[in-house]
Amino acid sequence: EGRLPKIVVPVHLCGQSCDMTAIAELAKRYQFRIIEDASHAIGGKYRNGLVGDCRYSDITIFSFHPVKIVTTAEGGMALTNDETLAAKMALLRSHGITREASLMDQEPEGPWYYQQIDLGFNYRMTEMQAALGISQMTRIEAYVERRHVLARRYDALLRDLPVVRPAQTDDAWSAYHLYPVRVPAADRAKVFDRLRSAGIGVNVHYIPIHTQPQYKRLGFKR
Repeated sequence: EGRLPKIVVPVHLCGQSCDMTAIAELAKRYQFRIIEDASHAIGGKYRNGLVGDCRYSDITIFSFHPVKIVTTAEGGMALTNDETLAAKMALLRSHGITREASLMDQEPEGPWYYQQIDLGFNYRMTEMQAALGISQMTRIEAYVERRHVLARRYDALLRDLPVVRPAQTDDAWSAYHLYPVRVPAADRAKVFDRLRSAGIGVNVHYIPIHTQPQYKRLGFKR
C-alpha cells in the first residue's frame, strides 16, 4: 500500500538466525527500527557474535517459557545497547513507577516516596525465577552443543527419506530449539499419528496467523 513499517520484527525461527546484516542495511535505508524475536535462539550465534548482542537491532527478546532452552517457568528478557530504551523498559515493567528523584516532578517527601510517571505493566520476574534462569545460563553452551549432537543424529537417520530437514547457514550457529521436518502435505496426519502412537512427541509448527479468526478480522491475508 506504499507505506513503510516503523518497526520490523525478524523471527529467528527454530533457533536459526535471520540474515541480520541484510535486514540492518534495509533498516538504514528505510529508517525503521529492529526488534529481534530470539525466543528460539538463545545460545545461538550469528557472524561470530551471540544472538542477543544487538549489533544489528535496537532490542532483542528472549523467551523463558517452559518449553524453551532456558526456562524460568514463564517470563522472558529484553536486551538492548541503548541506555534510553533500557530505562524505558525498566520503568514499564513495574507499573511505570519510579523512585528516582531526577525523574519526578517534585522533590521526594522521603525515602519511601515514589511516583507513577507512565502507564506501565506488571512484568516483574520473581527472584526465584531469575535465580533459576541464571543457573541455566551458566550451562547454555553445553545445552546447545547437545542439541547439535542430536540434530546431526536426526540428519543421518533422515537423510534417505523424502523429507526436508532444517538447514543451518554458514554464518550462523543454530540454537536448535526445534528440529522441524517437512513432509508431503498428504502424509502429514499419518506421520503425526504414527509418531505419537510410538510415544514420540511431535507437533505441527506453526498454524499461520492469517488463518486465525482474530487476525482475519483485522484484515490479515495469505
